[in-house]
Amino acid sequence: MAKTVKSVGMIGGENPSGKKSVRMTEKSSKSHRRTFFAKALKASSVAPIVGIPMFSIASSPVVLKMQGAWGAKDIMNEFALEYVDRVNKMAEGRLRIDYLTAGAVVKPFEITDAVSKGVLDAGHQVPVYWYGKSKVASLFGSGPINGANSEQMLGWIKRGGGYELYEKLLKKLNLNIKGFFAFPMPTQPLGWFKKKPPMGKEELKGFKYRTVGLAADLMQELGMKVTQLPGGEIIPAMERGVLDAFEFNNPTSDRRLGAQDVCKNYSLGSFHQAMEFFEILFNRTKFDELSDDLKAILEYAAEAASSSNTWTAQKNYSKDLQALIVKDKVRVSRTSREVFAAQLEAWDKVTARLESEDPFFKEVNASAKAWAKKVAYYSFFNEADFRMGYEHTFKVKLPRD
Repeated sequence: MAKTVKSVGMIGGENPSGKKSVRMTEKSSKSHRRTFFAKALKASSVAPIVGIPMFSIASSPVVLKMQGAWGAKDIMNEFALEYVDRVNKMAEGRLRIDYLTAGAVVKPFEITDAVSKGVLDAGHQVPVYWYGKSKVASLFGSGPINGANSEQMLGWIKRGGGYELYEKLLKKLNLNIKGFFAFPMPTQPLGWFKKKPPMGKEELKGFKYRTVGLAADLMQELGMKVTQLPGGEIIPAMERGVLDAFEFNNPTSDRRLGAQDVCKNYSLGSFHQAMEFFEILFNRTKFDELSDDLKAILEYAAEAASSSNTWTAQKNYSKDLQALIVKDKVRVSRTSREVFAAQLEAWDKVTARLESEDPFFKEVNASAKAWAKKVAYYSFFNEADFRMGYEHTFKVKLPRD
């Protein structure tokens, strides 16, 4: 190192090669040395330079503490980690999300407030978990049925004006949050019943039932006694008799919760939560401090995870439904057409009441319906009859409503 600097800074005389060196003033010599070391620092980030000591230029990564709303064994945690893994790999050490399971810092229904206040940097949940702040929140996750499926309604959030309304709601509630959406979930089952599942409108009355969000309003309208609980509290409530029926989300989550150990009747299909999405939350102050490229990673990783979550769900939900039927001897049935019709009538009453109480609810619901009217119309005219194709290929008759 000393030899190299000497040869650069010589004033007259010969260098080691025997050739005359260029005479340099003290000012130009210092400038040359600065240029040399700047280049050395830049090159050292790629590979060591012989004779030059290594300079550390890596800074500590930004670390974001994220908590999910899901128990450790729930497949929902796997979905959350698919997002976290994508962020961490794309950020290449400049940013890292550390993921915690439900209850590590706060209870599942407290994640929104914890992220807004900075107790957590981020959260992974569903919007219905903060429906207690505003029933409008449920319109961004499991709102009333309008003919469009969850994939199409996620399109409303991404391309149809839904996200702008979501941001408007956050502002109205003074929530210091930046949120993204992922995973258009398959329709959620009507649920698990200790007794025979209801086949008609009158049979719905009196059940002590667990659901969340606007689905609670719907089922109460149908005469059920609804309790809103996070996933980890459902099976204990069933065992104590606090509940005699519940829905959570899907065959895999339900089986891992142990639903098959407390009841054997499982009814698939429902309008109560026919569409839902994950909500990935960040403290807005923390988010705004990030560079633009890291913000983009957090946003677009949600889109990447959305596809990955869908494929993971397809693999696991179908496998675990068969396990429930074959191994666990669960009696699986299709929800009756009469129950579907009763739910639609109840949705009409619930939404009419909420629209009269809250103009913003009406605005958001009108936007969602306008999108559904166009997008679902195209789908119904264009889609192939996949049921017919399945029955032809596998020579079976699938259950009807």
